[in-house]
Amino acid sequence: MALKKILAVMAAAVMSFGMFTACGSEQGENDSDTTTTTSTTTKAADSTAEPTIASDLGSAEDTPDTTNGMTFVLGFDASFPPYGYMDENGEYTGFDIDLAKEVCARRGWTLELRPIDWDAKDFELSSGSIDCIWNGFTINGREEDYLWSDPYVDNSQVIVVAKDSGIETLADLEGKLVEVQADSSALAVLTSEEDNEEMLALAATFKELKTVPEYNTAFIDLESGAADAIAMDIGVAKYQIESRGGDAFVILEEQLAAEQYGIGFALENTELRDLVQETLDEMMADGKFMEIATAWGLQDSVIVK
Repeated sequence: MALKKILAVMAAAVMSFGMFTACGSEQGENDSDTTTTTSTTTKAADSTAEPTIASDLGSAEDTPDTTNGMTFVLGFDASFPPYGYMDENGEYTGFDIDLAKEVCARRGWTLELRPIDWDAKDFELSSGSIDCIWNGFTINGREEDYLWSDPYVDNSQVIVVAKDSGIETLADLEGKLVEVQADSSALAVLTSEEDNEEMLALAATFKELKTVPEYNTAFIDLESGAADAIAMDIGVAKYQIESRGGDAFVILEEQLAAEQYGIGFALENTELRDLVQETLDEMMADGKFMEIATAWGLQDSVIVK
């Protein structure tokens, strides 16, 4: 059961009885994809107590946080490295997944990783199948559609081309086939009609703006000459280029747009958003957030408060 549903049931119990007993941890769908550092001890909880952030891993059972032992269901795109993806061993990994694991460990939650069809992300969230969308998720242009965490990564939309393509500026894309991931921020930048005349005019010069299901396909097309350029997030672009040897592709200096990443929750799920934000703030203060970012080569993109 998604965490926001559990929180709603617990809140109703508080109103009826004044106190309730925290549920034990739920097992995630895939043991290899879950973080299970929760306590199995049930405790009575003071409904008036402020949630307390665990001071270190494994100490969540000592806090009055009434959500201890719950399952946090994270919705993510499993083909969006370095934020979330399946590695060569068939395991889900990534920067955002590592952040979520740390949040769950500190709060005493079980993490359930649920890869989703990115086009269906809104349905997954509104139906309660997932608790949040956390996977290099752009805030800009979606400010009113979700309840957001604070932005935590500065990101930009850029163009990637083959190093020997002769394409050096955005103007050089005239008559070229440009690929972009379906329902991505880059696609929105190039097609949105709201205060976006410059990018619409740029896209109008392309031979074609073609959508693909994920960026691995786009890079295969770029390598084979089936595409001339890719429009994408700079963090993903850097990862993809490095993973392919680092010298076959380049990022154009001119950017399409600047943006920020956040965690998207359902509009009514303020309690859960606040609990996650409190823990991220603690991780930023004690250095764990930056440690995880550095491990993924994203330390220069982190928004430091």
